[in-house]
Amino acid sequence: MKCEIDIKGLVKRFGANTVLDGIDLCLKPGERVAIIGPSGTGKSTLLRCLNWLDRPEGGRITLGDLSVDAARATRAQILGLRRRTGFVFQNYALFANKTARQNITEGLTTVRGWSRARANARADEILARIGLADRGDSYPAALSGGQQQRVGIGRAMALDADLLLFDEPTSALDPEWVGEVLDLIRAIADGRQTMLIVTHEMQFAREIADRIVFMEGGRIVEQGPPAQIFGDPRDDRTRAFLRRVG
Repeated sequence: MKCEIDIKGLVKRFGANTVLDGIDLCLKPGERVAIIGPSGTGKSTLLRCLNWLDRPEGGRITLGDLSVDAARATRAQILGLRRRTGFVFQNYALFANKTARQNITEGLTTVRGWSRARANARADEILARIGLADRGDSYPAALSGGQQQRVGIGRAMALDADLLLFDEPTSALDPEWVGEVLDLIRAIADGRQTMLIVTHEMQFAREIADRIVFMEGGRIVEQGPPAQIFGDPRDDRTRAFLRRVG
């Protein structure tokens, strides 16, 4: 099956520190891939490079018919990647001075060029889907952490992106809000949305993912179905990590 997104030789450095060291990864349409691994190994940076929040130094990202060479990316290509990807941040990244509805419409009006009326209608549809139909006029400060993250997910959903990127979507939440956010991500996954999820929730990764990718030291060490990675990992580094997080 053809790749929905094909990453070849992706390299990212911060100064002398190589954070991504030649990443190759292919996601098929509708595939849910979870990335696990120790902190500081480049998992979040990989997602940020795919949305061009961080610019990679080398490699190629192909999403559908759009292929972007990191060394020669144009502004139009970068905007093209951003239009086709939705990013869910670990710390919500909502506009504090905008309501839940306005946070969702922002990308529709600025990135997609939709009219305000069309964007509001789409936002109300999304608010209903994420269980916040009655909170559209609420500002982030009036929402719980779980509700704020659901708005963040709704903002990504509203764009109808080819690929959703989740950067540890529960890491900033109090324990009582984790379940509601994971349930929403499961519901999105059930619709066969292509998604790449960085998570430290091992049971969630096991349940939701078609494939698990284990990263360490800026490289992909091992990947495979959840049953194989969690039940019979091939690499000593994967086994050691899973024992630690056990």
